[in-house]
Amino acid sequence: MMFTEYQFLDRFAAARRAGFDAVEFLFPYAESAADVGTAVHQNNLQISVFNLSPGDWDVGDRGLAALAGRKQAFRDSVTQALPYAKATGAKSLHIMAGLTPPDAATEQTYIDNIRFAADHFAAAGLELLIEPINPRDMPGYFLSHTDQALELMSRIDHPTVRLQFDVYHHQITRGDLLKSLSAHFAQIGHIQIASVPDRHEPDSGEVHYQAVFDHLDQLGYEGWLGCEGRTEDGLGWFQGHTDR
Repeated sequence: MMFTEYQFLDRFAAARRAGFDAVEFLFPYAESAADVGTAVHQNNLQISVFNLSPGDWDVGDRGLAALAGRKQAFRDSVTQALPYAKATGAKSLHIMAGLTPPDAATEQTYIDNIRFAADHFAAAGLELLIEPINPRDMPGYFLSHTDQALELMSRIDHPTVRLQFDVYHHQITRGDLLKSLSAHFAQIGHIQIASVPDRHEPDSGEVHYQAVFDHLDQLGYEGWLGCEGRTEDGLGWFQGHTDR
């Protein structure tokens, strides 16, 4: 979602020039796993996370995991992603759920698919992330609230499955950020940040991000923070936090 003025394989060098030690991206599958891996390693970057294929994004797919009748396509996406994780050194992959109501049938489809993927990820030394996406930005998305994700995680009951906690989405759907981070810290595998309500740099909007950063330090968070926003002209906020 940053450096989009560059072609995909050129964004890794741009991120390194801007001072990033790690990057994440949505879908790398238009390029070969070998080419993406080369771009990562030539720029001495780590990968915080990337997504499995969501299906056909251009026709409206936003993930496959909860879609009954798309089980084979979902399993194919698991197989497709693993060489990219190996080539890039990624340790975490995010699985999108899809656009479907959260009823008993879709919940069971989701649980079965996530368990299937988690077994394959565990064998490859990977962590599986699930992320609630607020219904204002993505109406009809199966997984829209943190509490819903945590309840499904308890039913999936797999040690490889962790929560991708996006501060932006959580603030819109629930709020109470600091207490939520404390309460669910053991289940969190990755954290993303952006301003609320406009999803820009985290130096504006309603969230006091310095308090969030300080709280994460107190909790002992040692993972990456995924950032969204404009590119070089939007990185001024970052200069005061380069030791995090």
